[in-house]
Amino acid sequence: MRLKAQGSRLNTLAVVAALALVSCSREEAPDAYGNVEATEVVVSSEVGGQLTTFPVEEGQTLAAGDKVGTVDPTQLTLQRSQLVAQRDAAASRVGEVDRQVAVVSAQRDALQAQHDGAVAQRSALQSQLEIAKRNHGRMQRLFAQQAATSQQLDQAERDDRVLQDQVKAQDEQIEAQKRQVAAQTSQIAATEQQQRTAKTQVVAAEAQVAQLDDRIRRSTVSNPSSGTVLVTYVKPGEIVQAGQALYTIADMRNVDVRAYVSQPQLAGVTLGKQARVTLDNGDSRQTLTGTVTWISTQAEFTPTPIQTRDERADLVYAVKIRVANENGVLKIGMPVDVDFQ
Repeated sequence: MRLKAQGSRLNTLAVVAALALVSCSREEAPDAYGNVEATEVVVSSEVGGQLTTFPVEEGQTLAAGDKVGTVDPTQLTLQRSQLVAQRDAAASRVGEVDRQVAVVSAQRDALQAQHDGAVAQRSALQSQLEIAKRNHGRMQRLFAQQAATSQQLDQAERDDRVLQDQVKAQDEQIEAQKRQVAAQTSQIAATEQQQRTAKTQVVAAEAQVAQLDDRIRRSTVSNPSSGTVLVTYVKPGEIVQAGQALYTIADMRNVDVRAYVSQPQLAGVTLGKQARVTLDNGDSRQTLTGTVTWISTQAEFTPTPIQTRDERADLVYAVKIRVANENGVLKIGMPVDVDFQ
């Protein structure tokens, strides 16, 4: 009886083992294998100097716009003060030149008025001179006819000569005033050139001040996008250069799974298609749902992590599946199985 019981037990174990083998043999392979990726952003310093504050730590979660560091702006502030002084001096020079232009313009206008008055006076003298010439000629004819005295002739001659001298003097005065007006005009032109130069200096100084204001603003490092800090490269107190990497951050709330499908599978994979992503989670397996967001348009050989020679020779297409990772179970580089629903 004992021998029969033992034989029956052995038969039962054999059946269970056989069923387990059949079950394992029926377990279907996933449609594709992939690895988890995330969009990594390398945050760099935009100015050079000493990193006075940098409280960022690996694994820390940051929001977009968080202040994550400060580069000492002392030198930039000093340069700004110097440029502001230069700008104010140039602006003061503009005001001074404006006053000079106003004064010289008033002087030129006064000279121009005197010149115009002298020209009008010359016209009056010229009219008087023509009358005196005619009177002188008439006195000469009358004197020749003994109808005028020598005294009258001498007086007419003196009147003619005096008016000629006055017209000549007036011509000289007009010419001198003309030269003075031209000189004042040239002085105004030179002063206006100085004015334009001073204004250009003001504009240039204002542009330089604005540039320094922007650099001073950039000396405060702001986090560009929300995510988790993956790695830091510097410590507070270090001297950093413009463009030097400070840390790398990635948004782990939504990650991508890069997988590869064969050409026969490609026909069944479309943008927006749902996919199941399965990962080993200790002794159990966890499945998440994702969406196909990208399909490569170019075939490539199976990536080298797949070791078999036959599989490496096959042409495949890369696809990306966006997966919500609210619980943070998916990590960068983690291998996963992919099944397309």
